[in-house]
Amino acid sequence: MTTADMSTGIDITTGDGVRTITFARPERRNGMDMAMFRAYYDALAEADEDPGVVAVVVTGAGGSFCSGATPALLDDLTGSDAQARLAKGLGHPPHLPLTLRTPVIAAINGSAAGLGLVHALYADIRFMADTAQLSTVFTRLGLIAEYGAAWLLPRLVGMGASMDLLLSARSVSAQEALQIGLVQRVAPRAEILRLAVEYAEQLALSNSPSAMAVVKQQLWRGIAQPAAEAVVESVALMDASFRSPDFTEAVAAMRERRKPVFGAKGSR
Repeated sequence: MTTADMSTGIDITTGDGVRTITFARPERRNGMDMAMFRAYYDALAEADEDPGVVAVVVTGAGGSFCSGATPALLDDLTGSDAQARLAKGLGHPPHLPLTLRTPVIAAINGSAAGLGLVHALYADIRFMADTAQLSTVFTRLGLIAEYGAAWLLPRLVGMGASMDLLLSARSVSAQEALQIGLVQRVAPRAEILRLAVEYAEQLALSNSPSAMAVVKQQLWRGIAQPAAEAVVESVALMDASFRSPDFTEAVAAMRERRKPVFGAKGSR
């Protein structure tokens, strides 16, 4: 399945359990206005509700992943009622990606700055082209760390690296991003999308969608939980997973020396 909405700059393709969402305004380096921001979040929410989608890949068209907010979006977000206008314009909470059950893999094909970098940070796993660069950019525009970036970055790379990246707003190479753990894989730009899609297809082929959804929730909730609380919760979830159809199917498949056939994502 392929869909494209030229009015919003979002292209969508689906195959083999993977939905690929592409920021498709290369003429403006995939800079994002409110309509494009809303369309992207709509596409994420729709993918999460589709039982046939097991993983999502997000990438950019042309030489950029996403250059950040356009001047029009920045204008939309000024004034005392900016928070209300953002909520109304998006139609989703700004932290929507953290609430998804479906794994999201960012294929960072080119530069990602500001809001574009935040979109990459909200992904669960990041693949990055070896020639791409990242920048928080906020302080160079007189802005603070937007859209939860100051919450996300320390949980991904630690406080020291986060202070450096957010205070300096300097450019970060793919090699440095890999070294500090900001991305999980670096490859030539021509291969990055293929590798990300292949990874997503492997998730769709081999893993339980319901189990992955629960693991995602465990990881994000666990960041803010005391250890004892997280362990108690994991024991309850483990008990439920032992009684799940997917576990029964996985055990049967091992005994029968075949691939398991898992069910679709569980309900919320």
